[in-house]
Amino acid sequence: MRDAAEFTEFVATRSSALLRTAYLLTGDRHLAEDLLQTALIKAYPLWGGLREPRAAESYVRTAMVRTLINWRKRRAWSRETLAATPPDLPTTAADDVETRSRLWPIVLTLPPRQRAVVVLRYYEDLTESQTAAILGCSTGTVKSHNSRALQTLRARLADPEDVRRLS
Repeated sequence: MRDAAEFTEFVATRSSALLRTAYLLTGDRHLAEDLLQTALIKAYPLWGGLREPRAAESYVRTAMVRTLINWRKRRAWSRETLAATPPDLPTTAADDVETRSRLWPIVLTLPPRQRAVVVLRYYEDLTESQTAAILGCSTGTVKSHNSRALQTLRARLADPEDVRRLS
């Protein structure tokens, strides 16, 4: 990937999926757009050094997660704003709309790293090792964050039926 045309094509073809990930990480459409834009700005100067197209998307996702964590550390946000409905989410036949609508606001209350693990593992369907690579940590850390996140989600859901679906 060497030229601006390839970068433009990448942005045109992958921006919807990357924006969805940014939204899932932030819980706010405008912050998600800012987060994606910031990650793309970081990716552009390094574009010539990326050897394969798959590495580009991984790099941008990693940049988004790390940027988000840095923003949170610096308290660049005053507070999160919950959206009424998230943008296009991947769905399966087993998805229960009511459960998802009850679960999403709870996911937004998780600490940034736990939320990042949940988003990358369950919404983006990445493996533990892929998630660890994006977060820059070990798979054990991903497992630990995932376990704590699921424990928090289970505790905050009142309906026992929803708890069974998370298991």
